[in-house]
Amino acid sequence: MQKPSERYRGYTSFDYLEPHVDYQVFELAEQFGRVPEYELGLDPEQVSRVTRILAEEHAISLHEHPKILTADPHRLREYNHTGRNAMGFAGLARSGMSAFFDNFMNGTNCVTSENGWKWNDVVFDIGLRFADVAKQDHVVLARTVADLVEAKSAGRIALVAGLEAATAIENELDRLDILYGLGIRQIGIAYSMANQLGSGLAEPQDGGITSFGRRAVERMNRLGLAIDISHSSDRTSRDVIDESAVPVFITHAGARAVWPTNRMKPDEVIIACAERGGVIGIEAAPHTTLSPEHPEHSLESVMDHFRYCVDLVGIDHVAFGPDTNFGDHVGLHDSFSGHLTIGQAHGHVEHPRVTHVAGMENPAENFTNIVGWLVKNGYSDEDIRKVIGTNILRVLKEVW
Repeated sequence: MQKPSERYRGYTSFDYLEPHVDYQVFELAEQFGRVPEYELGLDPEQVSRVTRILAEEHAISLHEHPKILTADPHRLREYNHTGRNAMGFAGLARSGMSAFFDNFMNGTNCVTSENGWKWNDVVFDIGLRFADVAKQDHVVLARTVADLVEAKSAGRIALVAGLEAATAIENELDRLDILYGLGIRQIGIAYSMANQLGSGLAEPQDGGITSFGRRAVERMNRLGLAIDISHSSDRTSRDVIDESAVPVFITHAGARAVWPTNRMKPDEVIIACAERGGVIGIEAAPHTTLSPEHPEHSLESVMDHFRYCVDLVGIDHVAFGPDTNFGDHVGLHDSFSGHLTIGQAHGHVEHPRVTHVAGMENPAENFTNIVGWLVKNGYSDEDIRKVIGTNILRVLKEVW
């Protein structure tokens, strides 16, 4: 974890409002110290190198949810019903990241509905989050590559707004334009369940992309919406890669060859994505990117997927999308397993259950530990620069 950014002024979510009057107050999880700090065993020279790299280079998370969860996971549904999720501004200020793709509540977005993914709930979530961000000046909304560059040079951290699925657009193509106009710059095709665009990875039958989905991909390309296929089925993923005129992202996943569940991507999809210029971001949400060598989920498990993907498609097509938040992520999964179809998506492979992913527990620590691991394992500055930032920037320059 890095020292807090000098640009951070101490703002906390909803400081512009009156607690208990303008919004419901919940006991929130701690942003720091919730779990023991991960020890990589770096020497002083290596620590100095990590600090220098994070200070000098773009460090971009391809997928995060930097909200602060409730201290009691059983209150998450009530918390989300209010529509107001606090953002971990203090944690982000210590993260070393220059930018992150924020995917908001997504499938847990149940402001008006118990089942999430509704259009009104999505717009509600986006609007309230953007209002909160607008009241401070450390985190800034990024809509262009120039915005990402400017945020880095100014010592700020850029938020790229994304959605994990296009489910909320239903069969209304123009809703993509509306989302773009609101500031969304990255969108998934389907989550685990199928929608109007295509099949999700939890469906028993893989129907691939729909005719409407093909029209949606074309519209996304015209708008400059980066496309994510992390939660799409294998056939839908291949169809989207083939249909898109520009590279696509797998923003948060791993390799099925390393851990055989549907949540991981098969070699053929990872290769196809890379051959078209795309990038896979390595996932770290609990009980996802495990490996036979490290079945107890940790930074080491995550990096087993990283190494495999680098060997498979090359260093130019791999990045990181940790998919973390501030609080009990395991508790979140337990609370929303039905909404997120986690059981169907992950499949069942025996493994130890963890309380948290050691070394990849929240956005404040992820990139310090990722870069620390890369330094410890002999990666060059150039290769580190690629996987923590410039690979993503290369794709965005083409897509946006």
